[in-house]
Amino acid sequence: MIDPVILRENPDLIRRSQEARGSRVELVDEAIEADAARRRAIGVFEELRAEQNAFSKKVAKAPKDEKKVLIAEVQQLAARVKDAQRASSEAEDAFTTVARAIENVIVEGIPSGGEDNFALLRTEGERPTFDFAPRDHLELGETLDAIDMARGTKVSGARFYYLKGIGARLELALMTLGLDRALEAGFIPLITPTLVKPEIMAGTGFLGEHSDEVYKLEADDLYLTGTSEVALAGYHANEIVDLSNGPLRYAGWSTCYRREAGSHGKDTRGIIRVHQFNKLEMFVYTDPADAEAEHERLLAWQEGMLQSLGLSYRVIDTAAGDLGSSAARKFDVEAWVPTQDAYRELTSTSNCTTFQARRLDTRHRTDSGKTAPVATLNGTLATTRWLVALLETHQRADGSVVIPEVLRPYLGGLEVAEPVA
Repeated sequence: MIDPVILRENPDLIRRSQEARGSRVELVDEAIEADAARRRAIGVFEELRAEQNAFSKKVAKAPKDEKKVLIAEVQQLAARVKDAQRASSEAEDAFTTVARAIENVIVEGIPSGGEDNFALLRTEGERPTFDFAPRDHLELGETLDAIDMARGTKVSGARFYYLKGIGARLELALMTLGLDRALEAGFIPLITPTLVKPEIMAGTGFLGEHSDEVYKLEADDLYLTGTSEVALAGYHANEIVDLSNGPLRYAGWSTCYRREAGSHGKDTRGIIRVHQFNKLEMFVYTDPADAEAEHERLLAWQEGMLQSLGLSYRVIDTAAGDLGSSAARKFDVEAWVPTQDAYRELTSTSNCTTFQARRLDTRHRTDSGKTAPVATLNGTLATTRWLVALLETHQRADGSVVIPEVLRPYLGGLEVAEPVA
C-alpha cells in the first residue's frame, strides 16, 4: 500500500496522484482520519499496558493482606487493556482497508488521463510494406498449419487455440531467446506456480477494480495467475532480502490465464486476446533509490528483443488513468501489425515502487541497519502475442514467413516457414 509517512507529511502528493488516475481523491482524507484514529487507539492501548505492568509490580511487592484488594484492581485493569487492544486492532484493520484502496502514487510528470492520453516517447524500425495483399496472422497461421482456432474452440471454448508444428516451435524459440537474453543480463530463471493464495494475489494489487479478469478456484481458495509477476512478487513475501550485491532479478516462465471480462466483441479473431498464453516475465527487487534507473534498463532489454526480431514498434509512457493500481509508471512497447494498420501492445514494463513490497512485507536492510520496503519492477520479454507481429511483418506473397535470423538457431537453422499443402 502507500507509504503512511507520505500520507501524513505530503497528502497533496497522493491527492494529485489520485486525481491524475481519475480515482477517488476523498480516499486520502479518509485514510488520514483512519490513521489518526489508529494511532490514538494504539496510544491508549500502550498507555494502559504500561499502567498494567507497573501495577503488576506493585502487587508483587505488596504485603499479603493487601494483595487481595489489589488483585481485583488488576483484573479490572486487565479487562480495560483487553478492550483497548481490541479497539487498536479494529482501528488498524480500518486503516489498512482504506489505505489499500488508494492506488500507488504515480511518478510525477507522467501523463494524466485515460488510455488515449499516453505520451509517445519514440518510434523505432521501418514499417513493412508489401506489393501484395498481406494476410493477417490467423490466415498465415492456418496456411502454415501453425494455429488451430477451430479445435481450440471445440475443446475449450472461445478464445482458446492450439499452436501446432512451426507455430509451437516458433513460440518455444521466442521464449528461449528471451530466456537466453535474461540469463545474459543476470536474471535467475524460475518456472513459477500458476495457482496462488488470495493474500499473494491481493498483495500484488490484482484484486482491485480488475479482479473480474482473474480466474478463481472457489473450492480451493486459489487464483490462477494472469502473469508470473504474481508468483514472483510472492517469492520473497515476509522476508528481508539481501540487496548488498545489487538488485535481485528473476525471469519467470509460466502459462498465464485471463478471463478477458469486458472484452466481448474485441479481438475475437486469432490469438491477440485469449484466455491462455505463455509468457516470460522479468521481475526485480531493488533499492527504491535505483527503481527508475532499473525501469529504463528493463525497457532497454525489451526493445533489444523487438529490434532483433526485425519488428517496427513504438514506446509510450502510459497515462495515469490507464495504469494498474500497483504501477507508479508503465512503459508500453507496441509493435506495428500491418493488417490492422495499427500499433498493438506486445509488452509493458512497470515500476511499482514500494507498493507491492509494503503489502507483501518484503524488505531490505539499509545502510543504517534498519529494514525498509524494497521496490519491485516487472516487464515481459516474450509472450504468445508476439507471434502476431512476427508472422505479419515477415510474410511473403505465397504465404510463407521468413524466420528472423536470431531465431534460426532455435529452429535447426530453418530460414523460411513454408505453407503446408
